[in-house]
Amino acid sequence: MRVVILVCQLCLILRIEAQLPTACLNSNSTRPPANSDITVICGTDFMAVRIYLCPMYQALYNESQMVLNNQISSPQCYGTPDWTANPPVLRFRFPLNDTSISSCNNKLEITTKAGTGDFADFSNVQYVNISGTVTSIDPSVAITYRSQLLYMFSCAYPMQYIVNNTQLSVSGMNLAIQDNNGSFISTLSMQLYQDGLYQQKLVIPSTGLNLKTKIYVMVKASNLTEKFNVLLDRCFATTSPYGVQSTFYDLFVGCQKDPQTKVELNGASQSAKFSFEAFRFVQDNQKPISTFFIHCITRLCEVSSCSQMLPVCGGARRKREAPDVSSNTTITSPVIVVGKQSTEDAQNFAASYGVSPESNYSAPVVGVIICVVILSILLVAMAAYFVVTVRRRKSMTR
Repeated sequence: MRVVILVCQLCLILRIEAQLPTACLNSNSTRPPANSDITVICGTDFMAVRIYLCPMYQALYNESQMVLNNQISSPQCYGTPDWTANPPVLRFRFPLNDTSISSCNNKLEITTKAGTGDFADFSNVQYVNISGTVTSIDPSVAITYRSQLLYMFSCAYPMQYIVNNTQLSVSGMNLAIQDNNGSFISTLSMQLYQDGLYQQKLVIPSTGLNLKTKIYVMVKASNLTEKFNVLLDRCFATTSPYGVQSTFYDLFVGCQKDPQTKVELNGASQSAKFSFEAFRFVQDNQKPISTFFIHCITRLCEVSSCSQMLPVCGGARRKREAPDVSSNTTITSPVIVVGKQSTEDAQNFAASYGVSPESNYSAPVVGVIICVVILSILLVAMAAYFVVTVRRRKSMTR
């Protein structure tokens, strides 16, 4: 009897070994499944999942029996085996768009928490979390001796970044944000235009733009799921391409904006638009041209909640909302160079660390000054008249 049992066990061992692919016979991953078998790559426009193949065979499954979120009837939800990798892996890859995410029933959630770090003054932090599972399909009918395989994966993407304008080329350049866990899910670009239709790209001559030249700016997201729009929290100019420890001037922050700045589109589509007039930094007074860079703190907002994130101008102020990110991702567009030539009176913008210009007065301030001067003249004239009248009456009484 013992001989029969030993023969049966030997047959089972030989059967299992016969089912193993050649690439798994000498692989160190030929073992029972473990948590370390799965690797997730959170890309800017795709997600990728890699799972060791040999442990699947060890558990009496193969690549045709592993599927995303149990979507058995959807061919696009099955992985592709890569036997050239060492160790061999089963690959799943899907773009980050509505069609791909929903077709395999991956889960997309937006989570919120309090901001910290560089965005500690923001009240809400928003993340996009995309998650799913890779499960095994057991072909057994009535009973089974196979263990169920379940691999879980997720990627969290913050929804705020800094878009910079730096010195690369005159025509502009779009760069994808580097792939890593927790990076942006789309490609952002900033482009400068010379017309209000945002069709003619701004060409900056070597002598610089004329003062008060109208500059139109568009921040756009490409390859972005339709669930989100682009929202600008703050745009500012600096004398440094990196915006760190540099003289700066705010074009707009929430409801506060420079008088020459006009925000035309924000939080309502997958592009944001604003315009401003070319100016010079006072520190460049002795230079033939003034060079500065535009930076925009940009976030994604869910279409249904974008209106709640826009500042309420004219009413009670509220704390701004933004996600917390450990590092900012920067993409670039051309440097802005302004000369001294102008068809109107030259205008310099004084800029410092958050201090508004002191040498330029707005129209209401000028009006108040004029009223004060006129009132002073009237008071002096009335006083003189009073003194003269009193003296005349005294002389008449004598």
